Amino acid sequence: MRKFDTQVEYIKYKVLKEVATHAWHHQLYDHLLDIPKTINPTRKPISRCCVYKEQAILAERVKLAVGGSRSKHIVEVIDIACDECPVGGYEVTNGCRGCLAHKCQSVCPKNAISFDSHNRAMIDKEKCIECGLCAKVCPYSAIKNNQRPCVAACKVDAIRMDENKVAVIDHERCISCGACVVQCPFGAMVDKSYIIDVIDYIQKKTVQSKVVAIIAPSIASQYHQYMPENIIGALIKLGFDEVVEAAMGADIVSERETEELIDKGFLTSSCCPAFVSLIKKHYPDQVQHISHNLSPMAVVGQLIKKSNPYNKCVFIGPCIAKKGEAKLPNVSPYIDAVLTFEELDALFDSQHIDISACESIAINDASYYGRIFARSGGLIESIQHQVNKKNIEGFKFEPFSCNGIDECKKALIKIKNHVNIGHFIEGMSCVGGCIGGPGSISHSLKDKMKVDTFGKSSKQS
Repeated sequence: MRKFDTQVEYIKYKVLKEVATHAWHHQLYDHLLDIPKTINPTRKPISRCCVYKEQAILAERVKLAVGGSRSKHIVEVIDIACDECPVGGYEVTNGCRGCLAHKCQSVCPKNAISFDSHNRAMIDKEKCIECGLCAKVCPYSAIKNNQRPCVAACKVDAIRMDENKVAVIDHERCISCGACVVQCPFGAMVDKSYIIDVIDYIQKKTVQSKVVAIIAPSIASQYHQYMPENIIGALIKLGFDEVVEAAMGADIVSERETEELIDKGFLTSSCCPAFVSLIKKHYPDQVQHISHNLSPMAVVGQLIKKSNPYNKCVFIGPCIAKKGEAKLPNVSPYIDAVLTFEELDALFDSQHIDISACESIAINDASYYGRIFARSGGLIESIQHQVNKKNIEGFKFEPFSCNGIDECKKALIKIKNHVNIGHFIEGMSCVGGCIGGPGSISHSLKDKMKVDTFGKSSKQS
């Protein structure tokens, strides 16, 4: 079993593994209610105040592991798990010296600050708009912003608290980047899983309808002790009929986006669904710049369905937003389900698959340039390669790479304000690119190197 970074990741893994184990034996709904007690068979709570609450939360996790509600939203809040964080917001600490300057009061635009009998500042929460000006001017840094981790992680202000102080996601603003899922210390923010759909596809496959795994190139960074060829052998043992590299689609996309860039003169990338969603929901005036090309995942699914429309396509990668992309009208005909690496890990263990003992199966669907899409800067290198091949007289490639939502927002604001940062914007919502995805099981400094090594091993030009 792998080493987990947090107890939240471990509990999520246990739930997924139990759900998958019962699903393989066609006994899931006979044992669904027993899974919380299987995970913690004692009468002592592991992570909550009492065993009853703990098991109630586990039951909610099980619901999300089997697909959750029918809504199209990918991330949901387990409300009974969201009650431990402080209310948050700006608060005056004991560092307040009761000074005479009262700068905090002077800068407050809502008159939310008053003083007690000891001249110590007090913040009226009913008036405070969380602008933070008081904290900036306090000479003792005595005013702190106690933001909830999910709120701090959400860079698009899509999370608020309801009247019961439970987190609520504003899906009109949410871009499904998964940052809140990673940062919530209590695991109250959870992405829905479609793991049982994949098991169902594998169990019901026929000679006429194969189940094809489309693996993201970042898979090279996930299992440091194994080569990608070992993982492919494990996927075949799990029940997939074929394994295809999404990087093959990346090669196609880079060629098409190069042509589109030359034609339009300005382009923002379309391979990261959270970046595309960021533009559509928060910078709609920039929508016309989004590449019209499908993502590499969808392009490969399209090719597979073209060869046989009855095949089932399962994308496997580090991305939560891909689950949402797969439900879009222009993508859903090509992708049947999306698994994260977290879910794949639970699937392997549910079938007791020892990756080291699996057959090593070579794969060579994509070039170096397609495989390095997995990390920031990879798409730009690939486009540069295409531009060099075309050798168009007078065309100068001027790219700009941004990774992480903060960088992406800054770039889009500059574009909006007509600041020249280049004419091709590679946007990736996760820091470092896909290798930093929320569904990853490895978060190592070696991840980029592993992807580059995988790229260099390609025999495709």
